Amino acid sequence: MKKLENFSKCLKVLRSADFRFAADDEIYRTGVIGQFNLTFELSWKALQEIMRLHGAEGAETGSPREILQMGYKLGFLRDHEIWLNMLKKRNSSVHIYSEEEADELLLLIRDTFIPAFTVLESDLTAKLKEADESWE
Repeated sequence: MKKLENFSKCLKVLRSADFRFAADDEIYRTGVIGQFNLTFELSWKALQEIMRLHGAEGAETGSPREILQMGYKLGFLRDHEIWLNMLKKRNSSVHIYSEEEADELLLLIRDTFIPAFTVLESDLTAKLKEADESWE
């Protein structure tokens, strides 16, 4: 499935980021934050598509917040609070003007968001397999 593949590829790039280098290089730091934003965007769209494949009512449309809430309620998404924080940080990342804010976001990306993306990738892969098997 293309949306899950795109999310996985984007996550792979984000996982490869050198966070020590990002601490000292403003352009690299900006690139990591941009990659986080893209990974987040692709993650909720992949979630939406796989919920749709499972016949989740209302998954065809919705804002990222609505899709995340639905994913949590239906058991497609773990740790709702991390994902809502991720959404908040994604939305505010274009308004980061200080190094302290950028450093805080980088730590969240490295220590919290990448692990959450990784769990989602694994869970969505399993859910896609379930959907494929139900069609057989």
